[in-house]
This record gives sequence, C-alpha cells and structure tokens, in this order.
Amino acid sequence: MSAAGQRRESARALLIAEEDLAAATNADDEPSRVFFFAEASLAHETACALRDSGDLTGAAEQFRLSAAKRTVKAFKRTHAVTLGYLGTVQARRGELEQACATWTVALGAMEGVRSGRTRDITRDIRGIVAPYVGQQIAGVREIDERAADYLAADGK
Repeated sequence: MSAAGQRRESARALLIAEEDLAAATNADDEPSRVFFFAEASLAHETACALRDSGDLTGAAEQFRLSAAKRTVKAFKRTHAVTLGYLGTVQARRGELEQACATWTVALGAMEGVRSGRTRDITRDIRGIVAPYVGQQIAGVREIDERAADYLAADGK
C-alpha cells in the first residue's frame, strides 16, 4: 500500500498488525507455519512500508528494531537482508559512513548464505558506493571490495 502511495491505508494496516501482535498470547491457536512472524518480522515489514512512503527516519528505527529482535542463528538470511536495507536507508539519509558500517555487519551475516535477495542487496550496495570509491570516505572502498567478493564467490 505504501509503495502505491496509499500512506493512510498503509499506516492504518500497520497499526492494526501491531495491536494484533501485542494482543497475541501463547493460548492463541495459530498454525505452526506462523511461528516466525513475531515482533522482528512486523518491524521489518513496517520499516519497508515507511521506507517506501518516504519516512526514512522511521524506517531506520524499525529496521534497527527488527535486527535487534531477530534470532540471528535461525534467520540468518533475513537478518542479513534487514541489515542491508538498513544500510541503504542510512545511505539515502546521507549517512554513508554509518551505512558502510551496517553493510559490513550485513555482509558478515551473509557468509555462507546464497539467495537472490542477498545478491540484490549486494549489487545495490555496490551501486550506491560506486560514485564514492575514489574518495576518502571511511569504509567505502572496503565495503565495495567485500560486496564484489561476495558476488564473485556466488558466481553471479
């Protein structure tokens, strides 16, 4: 909804989802397939909606919350994707050095992970830092090299 410009409807849907999650208890009879949708997942989806609607500050806060709440061992790829998105939001906010630090952690989390989403994020990282590689900005050259190594190891 937010990507389609329906900000009010998107915000309303997110509030309902947050209220439903807050009201959930262990006694609720839910299918086993929804075990993974918890606060971290809602924060990730909220962050994506906020990002798509232009609220980069809110998006960064929600991506941080998602990364902090996520069980990294069980959801390594999703954690890496969340951090990749957080870095992209930080870069869009003009926080390139912070973005590079976040992407460093994201690329570390991607070790051993091979997926289309992680490749897409890695290509996005390279595209974002490309104009700055020749400049003296902390972390830019290193993150570009790590991203290139990740893509080369994946063969894509």
